[in-house]
Amino acid sequence: MSKFELERVQGAYVSDQKLLADLKRAAQLAGTEILSQRLYSIHGQYDPTTASRRFGSWNKAVTAAGLQIANEKNIPDARLFENIMVLWEYYGRQPRRAELANPPSKISQGAYRRRFHSWMDSLAQFVDYVNAQELQPPNSAEVLGARQTGRDPSARMRFRVMTRDNFKCLACGISPANQFGVTLHIDHKKPWSLGGKTTDDNLQTLCDKCNLGKSNVL
Repeated sequence: MSKFELERVQGAYVSDQKLLADLKRAAQLAGTEILSQRLYSIHGQYDPTTASRRFGSWNKAVTAAGLQIANEKNIPDARLFENIMVLWEYYGRQPRRAELANPPSKISQGAYRRRFHSWMDSLAQFVDYVNAQELQPPNSAEVLGARQTGRDPSARMRFRVMTRDNFKCLACGISPANQFGVTLHIDHKKPWSLGGKTTDDNLQTLCDKCNLGKSNVL
C-alpha cells in the first residue's frame, strides 16, 4: 500500500525557522556546507526565491543558516590563498580544481575563475604570494626581550616550510598524502625558549606525535 503524504499548498506561508532548517537539511543531503541555488532546487522543499525574498538575497539566507556561500563575490586575495593552503596541506600535494567543490575547501572554483581567469593562473599567483619573503615581527613583550622575530610563523611561512619538507614529518616520514588524518606542525629546530628565531632555516615540519614528544634539549 502506498504511503499517504500531505501535499504542501503552493503559496502557503513558511516561517523563517522552517526555511533555515530546510536549507541546512538540503546541505546535509548534498554532503556539503556550500549551498548553491542549484543544489537547493534538487534537495530543498521550497523554491529558492522564497528564501531570497525573505532574507533579502540568496547569499544572506545561506549565511543566516550558518552555511557557506557558493558564489561569494569580491573575496580578498588573502582568503583565496588561505583556502589553497588548507587544501595543499590536507592533500599533501598541489590541489586539483575539482577538489574545490569538496571539504575542507570553503570557496568554489567560480571565485578563482572570476579573480584569476583560470585555476592554473590562481596557483601561479598563489606561488608568488607564498614565496614573498617575510619575517614574523615580534610583539611588544618580545621587543622588550630583544627578540628579532615573533614566535609563531605566519601562514605563508608555515606553508613555505611544509612545501620544502614535502609535506611530511622529518622525524618519522608520515604525510597526509599517504595517511588520512595526519596533522603536521611547524617546529623550531633551535627552540624558541633557547633563543631560536622564527625563520625558514630554523623551522621544520613534524607530525603532532613527534612534535609533542620532542623536548627543548638541543
